[in-house]
Amino acid sequence: MNPLINEALQLMAIGMVTVFCILLIVIFLGTVLIKLVNKFAPEEVVAKKIAPAANAVQQVDATVKAVIDATIAQITGGKGHATKITKL
Repeated sequence: MNPLINEALQLMAIGMVTVFCILLIVIFLGTVLIKLVNKFAPEEVVAKKIAPAANAVQQVDATVKAVIDATIAQITGGKGHATKITKL
C-alpha cells in the first residue's frame, strides 16, 4: 500500500475513535446530570384546579346570547348553533 494512504487511514481511524469516545462521555455525563437533577430538584406538584359547581356558573345576559347566536348563524350560514355559553 501507498504510505500516504496508510497514514490517512490511521488518522481517520484515530479521529473516529476519538469522536466516539467523546460522544460516550457526553452521553454518560448527560445521564448523570439528569439523575442528579431528578434527585435534588424534584418536579413541583401542581395543584389541580377545582371545577366550579354547576350552580355557580354565571349565566350570560339575554342580549349577549342573542348577539352570539346571530354571529354564529351568520358565520356558519345558519348551520351552527351555540350549545353552551358561560362567562370566564
